Amino acid sequence: MEARIAELIPRLRRYARALSISGLPSDGLVRATLERAGQELGGAQTRSDLRGWLFGLMHDVYVRSLAGIEEGGLANDGSPPGSFEQVIGELTAGQREVFLLVTLEDMRYDEVARALNVPIGTVMSRLSRAREKLRLRLTSQARLRASK
Repeated sequence: MEARIAELIPRLRRYARALSISGLPSDGLVRATLERAGQELGGAQTRSDLRGWLFGLMHDVYVRSLAGIEEGGLANDGSPPGSFEQVIGELTAGQREVFLLVTLEDMRYDEVARALNVPIGTVMSRLSRAREKLRLRLTSQARLRASK
């Protein structure tokens, strides 16, 4: 089991770095997720969908961490205005999570729904809204650059 978890650490780090746009330290997010996984495994338990379970744990740690961040905006990560990273940071937390899990981690909708503990329709709705918001913002940024 530990070897299977170790194989997934690079994916957890990649997802945590993408989530760190919101100002949360990615290493701390991975560490908290792995600590919680160690506590919940409790020995000989096996998980059929280890990847989905770990991403679900990371989601829970992330949401709990967000609760400690002031409302009214996410932290600026120093990305240039109009960059893809900045536009992703403008998505709601739910849209950003779904978008990153589907596109960055190549998870199926049903896997994302289980990991985030939401209905599959919510996954599809959040993904659709995220894609539309990204399309509109990036298109308007491209038009602004072209007019200069």
